[in-house]
Amino acid sequence: MLQVKHLSKSYTSGNQIYPVLNDVSLKVEKGEFVAVMGPSGSGKTTLLNCISCFIPHEQGEVRLADQDISNLDEKELARVRNRQMGFVFQDFMLLDGLSVFENICLPQIIAHGPVVQMEEKAKNICRLFGIEKIMEKYPAEISGGEKQRTAVARALMNQPYVILADEPTGNLDSKSCKAVIDAFLQAKREMGATIFMVTHDSFAASFCDRVIVLKDGQVYGELKRKGTRREFMDGLLDTIRTLGGDGDDNE
Repeated sequence: MLQVKHLSKSYTSGNQIYPVLNDVSLKVEKGEFVAVMGPSGSGKTTLLNCISCFIPHEQGEVRLADQDISNLDEKELARVRNRQMGFVFQDFMLLDGLSVFENICLPQIIAHGPVVQMEEKAKNICRLFGIEKIMEKYPAEISGGEKQRTAVARALMNQPYVILADEPTGNLDSKSCKAVIDAFLQAKREMGATIFMVTHDSFAASFCDRVIVLKDGQVYGELKRKGTRREFMDGLLDTIRTLGGDGDDNE
């Protein structure tokens, strides 16, 4: 579904070149919930931005549904982002002047989808995520957890190949964090969603099928969920501590 092959990215400041990603390769299968973790400066956010092609990379490929999207022009990329990718951001990125329902409909509006089918699909997704009672409210009137569940619902409107989530629980309390993770799990279970999440939050990552660990711009290792969720989280915490990570990674 999503494959990254030998990806490299660096930044230049004056005469200095700073490598951020070095020969990163990974694969996410259809229906998987995969997280990327690592210490601050390990390249997690840069990796996500390269996968979405918001920033260019120097070497390697990003393949989505077996298409190399790395060399597409901006018009083609915009179409891929709208129809084949869903995005969930730490800061929600909801439009304040639109209701919850209108925010959820936005990807279909941009894609010029048929109105009747669009509205029916949005209502079904709202029911799925338990936010039908706030459909007519505006972002300023709802909680952080409700905003993020709205963002997850919006990301699913075009049935994308993959949802890319950038620190989706970073600004939330523990109750809201669990509500968002439950929304991801529900999307995976009932809609077959594929989710690729960058996070510093071991609690959120412990619900994933796999966690890919970055260190110094390279894949350091991979942990697969085995045993209980608590045991998996303890393993993640041990790994991050070994790498020198912390609990407040705002990379």
